[in-house]
Amino acid sequence: MRVPARSPAVVVHAAGDLRIEPVPVRPPGPADTVVQIVYGGICGSDLHYWTHGAAGESILREPMVLGHEVVGTVAVAAADGTGPSVGARVAVHPASPAGDGVTRYPPDRPNLSPGCTYLGSAARFPHTDGAFARHATLPSRMLRVLPDSLGLRTAAVAEPAAVAWHGVGRAGDVIGRTVLVVGAGPIGALVVAVLKRAGAAEIVAVDLHDHPLAVARTLGATRTLPATDIDAIAAVQADVAIDSSGSPRGLASAVRGTARGGRVVMVGLLPSGDQPLPMSLAITRELELVGSFRFNDEIDQVISALADGSLVVDPVLTHEYRLIDALEAFTVAADASRSSKVLLRFDD
Repeated sequence: MRVPARSPAVVVHAAGDLRIEPVPVRPPGPADTVVQIVYGGICGSDLHYWTHGAAGESILREPMVLGHEVVGTVAVAAADGTGPSVGARVAVHPASPAGDGVTRYPPDRPNLSPGCTYLGSAARFPHTDGAFARHATLPSRMLRVLPDSLGLRTAAVAEPAAVAWHGVGRAGDVIGRTVLVVGAGPIGALVVAVLKRAGAAEIVAVDLHDHPLAVARTLGATRTLPATDIDAIAAVQADVAIDSSGSPRGLASAVRGTARGGRVVMVGLLPSGDQPLPMSLAITRELELVGSFRFNDEIDQVISALADGSLVVDPVLTHEYRLIDALEAFTVAADASRSSKVLLRFDD
């Protein structure tokens, strides 16, 4: 297949300035593969770059192609033979771990490497362009060949599901336990799905809106609570709480809803700076507060579980839009009261 020199892409220029415009297709090096992107899932970080010009402490300083939740087919295989063949259907692991020669981190946890870059991230300058484009040149090591039994649309959630899988892994053994999930957006909903597969006995999901709670019930939540019912949340007394809200109030609810000696896994990324939390409860209950950041190789386990049907995620896929309707897609994705995971389709 002849790859065009330029490809239509979703580019954020500044807060409130999202454009669909042609961008150069990077000529592949020997270990690069050109992928024809079929689906891309809109992530919270994509929304933050669009609405605020920043995602946490990653501040947009130049136009950047968004997107890291992508699947597609191989258009040009790597010249050195390291990647999949032309026509292979692939998911993408968007991280490039790297050390900085100074900062210490566990070598078996590359997600914590200080020099790690991620597709569609403004954490470094120049920024790392994402893959919301009809054609994307990517390192072959990022690609995961999909089993024949797994459709591309379902596989589009492999990356966020890997984030959820990693978070549940940080919770430890959940078989037969009560787990409180605070925040039932796309990541929280996928946490519920992973918990169900992992054998949690009771899964209590919390959110501000009815729509995500309905999705959570479909995916396996045994009970749902409104985020405003602080007393009911505190009464859960879960063995484990997983906060995917990304808000100080959500994390505070997770602390209050966890039983003495329990564990709180922090998946949702809070705003930068100090945050008010009920730390006295964490101390007197001897709670374990555990961070969870992205993932490592869990995406391989996710793909296998999606393929064999043991991980059910389709209810989280609530909307699909063509590339030319990207602005509408982002608008819908930003409204948690009516959407969960919103997909862009690039091959139309």
